[in-house]
Amino acid sequence: MIALPESGASAALALCAALVAVNLASLAVAGLRIGRKGKPSAFPPGAPVSVVRPLRGLEAFSEETLLASFRLDYPAYELIFCVADAGDPILPLLERMRAAHPRIPSRLILGDERIGGNPKLNNCVRGWDAARHDWVILADSNVLMPPDYIQQMQAAWRADSGLVCSTPIGSRPANFFAEVECAFLNTLQARWQYAGEALGLGFAQGKSMLWNKPFLEAQGGIRALNAEIAEDAAATKLVRAAGKRVHLVAAPFRQPLGHRDLAEVWSRQVRWARLRRVTFPLFFAPEIGIGALLPLVLTGLAAGTAEAALWLIAAGTLWYGAEMALAVRAGWHRSPRMLAAFLVRDTLLPAIWASAWARTAIVWRGNAMDIRTRDAAPLETGPSAA
Repeated sequence: MIALPESGASAALALCAALVAVNLASLAVAGLRIGRKGKPSAFPPGAPVSVVRPLRGLEAFSEETLLASFRLDYPAYELIFCVADAGDPILPLLERMRAAHPRIPSRLILGDERIGGNPKLNNCVRGWDAARHDWVILADSNVLMPPDYIQQMQAAWRADSGLVCSTPIGSRPANFFAEVECAFLNTLQARWQYAGEALGLGFAQGKSMLWNKPFLEAQGGIRALNAEIAEDAAATKLVRAAGKRVHLVAAPFRQPLGHRDLAEVWSRQVRWARLRRVTFPLFFAPEIGIGALLPLVLTGLAAGTAEAALWLIAAGTLWYGAEMALAVRAGWHRSPRMLAAFLVRDTLLPAIWASAWARTAIVWRGNAMDIRTRDAAPLETGPSAA
């Protein structure tokens, strides 16, 4: 390896130290924040809640995640399931569950309302309109709700809240690339969301969102979330514009993963990265530094001295040791393969970041679209475009 000049080596080591310090600080902040109850909730005690779940297709854990909807330990809630296609294969399973739980008020709404390019939002609109209660949770189909799901969402509501949400936490990976997905979702993305919230920069996450319906209606209603192609980005900007804040639940909810292959992980992470780049470009730009690869490469470029070699070992040990410690602290998935999963994740991160800047095409639920415009018009190249 060719060593850098002394001044270049010093600069590389300094930048490496700064990046390691920032990431260690974010891990420490997230570790302190996750699981902490915080201030008393401002949510009205016992207020009834509408839970709106958009569904599409059968997934590996559909039966388990759907069943959890009917087993929530809350005295006053209704379930509203939204399915865009009357021929969707999820419907027989859903109808069996509704018939098996007649005491839980539930409704099925067939058909969506196309308000823009976001298929999930299109699928939710009629469910939102049908919700009877002033408090509404929008929950993705693959969120595994614990019995106290509603109570956990309510507990995070503060006097200045405009929205409470939860990041997804990957659980039950069945193969190595599902562990890579855990490495992305848990100690990287969830960690930064909690660190940002602690600094007053809460960002919405669309997996689980608790809204006060009158508040959102006063800002234009659920259709106002069509202002961006990603409803969570629109929600973040809407809440901030109203002088409110986005808060996160004390402990995020799990999403069972099962099997994943590299193409699935790549496609999903590139899609999310391109959406973040379009909706929050100034916050997305520094993401090149959130993986360990860049500081370790910088240290490697400065190699040639014993000090540089020690930096390389110390940086990697500190970084990945702290990530593993956060997973242990939060009770998230960890295994002997997690170090390899971290390394694969951080090898992919620069390519994902570069791809987000290079292209604006994404594939979302089988629809290829260009996200440069708010309406995200479908591309002519068909559903195989990436």
